[in-house]
Amino acid sequence: MWYLFKVMSFILILGTTHGVFRKQRSVNPEASMNISQIISYWGYPDEEYDITTEDGYILGLYRIPYGKTNSENNSVQRLVVYLQHGLLTSASSWISNLPNNSLGFLLADAGYDVWMGNSRGTTWSRKHLYLTTNSKEFWAFSFDEMAKYDLPASIDFIVKQTQQQQIFYVGHSQGTTIAFITFSTIPKIAERIKVFFALAPVFSIKYSKSPLIKMAYNWKSLIKFFSGSKEFLPNTSFKRFVGSKLCPLKIFVKICRDVLFMISGYDLKNLNTSRVDVYMSQNPAGTSVQNMVHWSQLFNSSHLKAFDWGSPDLNLVHFNQTTSPLYNVTSMNVPTATWSGDSDLLADPEDVKILLPEITNHIYHKTISYYNHVDFLFGLDVYHQVYSEIIDIIQGNP
Repeated sequence: MWYLFKVMSFILILGTTHGVFRKQRSVNPEASMNISQIISYWGYPDEEYDITTEDGYILGLYRIPYGKTNSENNSVQRLVVYLQHGLLTSASSWISNLPNNSLGFLLADAGYDVWMGNSRGTTWSRKHLYLTTNSKEFWAFSFDEMAKYDLPASIDFIVKQTQQQQIFYVGHSQGTTIAFITFSTIPKIAERIKVFFALAPVFSIKYSKSPLIKMAYNWKSLIKFFSGSKEFLPNTSFKRFVGSKLCPLKIFVKICRDVLFMISGYDLKNLNTSRVDVYMSQNPAGTSVQNMVHWSQLFNSSHLKAFDWGSPDLNLVHFNQTTSPLYNVTSMNVPTATWSGDSDLLADPEDVKILLPEITNHIYHKTISYYNHVDFLFGLDVYHQVYSEIIDIIQGNP
């Protein structure tokens, strides 16, 4: 993928010299903004916090305390909704579309206090109390640690800050995976969740057709050779240049769009192509190589398991047993609503079928035949298919 981007950039520079790319689309300004700037750009109030996990990671946490349509009562205590992004994305996922089609803005305008988390190692969570991003130790994590440390730290902070005893949780992709783990292993956190909304839920990836997961599985050694044991697909300045400057060019829109679909599944009719520069400049937002290796370990399994450290001795040190333990999602008693897509390459329908019977307190499920993995974030009709239903369920559970 990165070789393709480099070639495209070279062509851009060469072509500009010869006037080939004079017909350029207008660039969405959010393509070069951070999360706070995007929120403010659309006229919403923004709050930003740095929270520290028990193991020293400093995470960026963002808040839209109220919307534009209910700003006159901004001192009123509102129900809290927490949004957790998926693999290789960040909190920007919830605000990358126009306000009438972005869940973060829609929930704020519906009267809710919206919080958006960022997992360790992503664009807005690359700090630590004493480790640097140049060290292997900083990147020695997978979604195990996100579930054990990141999610509890974020939820504890929000509960303390808002004085609300229970909050609503919306997760997408890996954001559902870490929730399944946290809510089934840490009862005191599970008790703070009123309803868990799982979009494109990922429990097992035995049947996943995602080229990204297949690459991680087949090319583990190659990934480690090029990336070491550190970060995977970080959001670099070069990557942001490609997304914000290259993808808006008419000649490259299809290529950028196809890169997005290659990871998630194809659904051209439901993608706002005028926003591709925002999607591609904000994503991928990075993670650790170890996290990708963890996902590759699950490729042929129908179970959700902790990271296998590679030897019985190392597993014994981390888990007090010689093999990586299974996560028992049936232990989770949080009311859970799920949405899945039949055209999703990552959260494959067959894997979703394995998951659903594991959910003890399952209150709602909807399958959308044509939805891919990112339709739950960027789909043109996502408000009508998903978000309006989330708001209806929240309103029914005050």
